[in-house]
Amino acid sequence: MAPNMETNTVTVNKPRRLSMESLQRTISDISLELSKEAIDAMQQLPPISEVEDANCECCGMSEECTPEYINQIRAKFSGKLVCGLCAEAINEETEKNGGKRDEALIEHISVCVRFNRFGRTHPVLYQAEAMREMLKKSSGVRGKSMSPRDKSGPKKGGIERSSSCMPAIAKEIGDRAMVN
Repeated sequence: MAPNMETNTVTVNKPRRLSMESLQRTISDISLELSKEAIDAMQQLPPISEVEDANCECCGMSEECTPEYINQIRAKFSGKLVCGLCAEAINEETEKNGGKRDEALIEHISVCVRFNRFGRTHPVLYQAEAMREMLKKSSGVRGKSMSPRDKSGPKKGGIERSSSCMPAIAKEIGDRAMVN
């Protein structure tokens, strides 16, 4: 005999279908509310002033600025219009030299003029010159070789050479000559 099996039926209620009319009315109501919010937001915004192209007097980069912003920058940087990048560089230079903004501005303008004249046409030479200047500023002392004959020892802060590469090159050339 088979066990007494009860059958449980589960009824699933299907969601009601919305009629097209109620769906369109809902969309219409939502769009009306959104348009009212947009109109209210537009009335609260200040008017947009004219935007004009302005060229940085340091690097020559062009950016769009409002006349109010241009006036603020000119007032801050002695009548010069500078871009955001140059302004940051000038501010850092001002901190380094003790708060003398006019001197920092003049220094930055001279660096930019030099770069525009020489750096754009000969970038490798400009980079080499910059490295040379950096090394001059860093130590003021020329690097010496570290020879055991030096009694004074190495000076700190300079570029030093640990050994010459010439013996290794000579050995490699000698090995090649023996093979040939």
